Amino acid sequence: DEFRKKSIASEACPCRNLPPDEHLQRWNKMLDGSLKEGQAVMRVKTDLAHPNPAVRDWPAFRVIDPERYPHPRVGNKYRAWPLYNMAAGTDDHLMGVTHIIRGKEHLTNGVRQEYMYKYLGWEYPQTIHYGRLKITGAFLSKSKIVAGMKEGTFKEWDDPRLATFAALRKRGITPEAIKKMIIDVGPKPADVTLSWENLYSYNRKILDLQSDRFFFVAEPTILKVKSIPKEFTVKLPKYPDTPERGTRNYTITPTGQEKEATFWIAKKDTQTFETNKMLRLMELFNVRIEKISPEAIEAIFVSESYEEVRKAKAQLIHWIPKGQEYPCEVLMSDASTVKGLCEITCKELKPDTIIQFERFGFVRVDNNTEKIVAYFTQK
Repeated sequence: DEFRKKSIASEACPCRNLPPDEHLQRWNKMLDGSLKEGQAVMRVKTDLAHPNPAVRDWPAFRVIDPERYPHPRVGNKYRAWPLYNMAAGTDDHLMGVTHIIRGKEHLTNGVRQEYMYKYLGWEYPQTIHYGRLKITGAFLSKSKIVAGMKEGTFKEWDDPRLATFAALRKRGITPEAIKKMIIDVGPKPADVTLSWENLYSYNRKILDLQSDRFFFVAEPTILKVKSIPKEFTVKLPKYPDTPERGTRNYTITPTGQEKEATFWIAKKDTQTFETNKMLRLMELFNVRIEKISPEAIEAIFVSESYEEVRKAKAQLIHWIPKGQEYPCEVLMSDASTVKGLCEITCKELKPDTIIQFERFGFVRVDNNTEKIVAYFTQK
C-alpha cells in the first residue's frame, strides 16, 4: 500500500537509490530464506515520471514460502519466483520469439518488458495488439459460462446458446467461415462487436454450395387432396440444377373414389390458409383449400401449371407424402427443440452431415439412430 501511494505520486521508494552491493545482499536474502514471504520483492527500475503508474518500478520477483506452497515440479527447491512480466518476457527471449500477437490488455506489459529487455541487452520482439472480438448477445466470458453451467443454465461448453468454438462446431458453423471473418476483421486495437448475421453470412456462402436439400415439416399437420387426375412422379434434386448429386423420388398415387392423396405439411404454413384460396405444393401441383379444421386441411386438385400460381402470387409450401416420413428433432440456437418429420431419404444421413431443410434453414445432423437429432445452424 505504501509503495502504491508513492508510485501514484511519482515518488521514489526508500530502497530505490541504495548502492548495488546492498541490493545484491537483499537479493541473496530473498534466495536463502532470510527474507520471508511478503517481506520483499525485486523491482525493475523504470521512470518515476512515466505517465502510467503501472509502469513505474514494476515488480519482477517475489518470495514464496516453499514449505507451505511447494511447486508441483521442483518442490521446495526455490523461494524467489518471477512474476508474469519477468517470466513471460524471459520465455519469449529464450524461445527466440520474433513477433508477439496478443490482446490490447497487454499493451502496458509490453512497455514494462521493454525496460527489462534494454537492461539485458536483448532486442524486443515486434508486437501486434488486438481488441476483444464480441458477438452481440453471446456469452464469451469463461467465468460467466462456468457459473451458468453450475447453475444449470447451460449444459456444456457446446450449448447452442454459446459462442464457444465447441458450440459453433456443434451447430455447423465451419472453421473456414470463422477464419475468413477473423481475417477480414483484421488485428485492430479497438474492440470489435459483430452480429450473428456477420458470421452467418460467411458460413452461408460455404454451406450453400455443399449442402443437399430436403423437406422438413415442423409440427406436422395432415393435408388431404382429392380429385387428383393421375399418378404423379416427381424427382426433387438434392441440389438445384445439379441432377448428378442425386434426387429424391416420390410417386403420388391417388386412391379411392375421391382420388385422394395425403401429405404432411408444416403447421406454421396452415396459419395463413383461407378457404377457396389456391396454393402450390412445391414441384408437384396446385390445390385449392376447401376446409380447415384442427384435425386436417382438406383441398382439391386445381392444376399442374406453376405459371398459374405465380400470376396469382399464391403460397408455395413444402410437403412429405404420408408414409414417406422419418422423425426428426432440431435443437435451435436458443436451446428449444422443434419436433417434426423429414423425408424418408434422410434416414441414410450420417452424423456431422450439414444439410438444408428448405424454407427452414441449415442444420447439422448430430445423431441418426431411430430418428434424426440435428442442431440448427442458421437460416
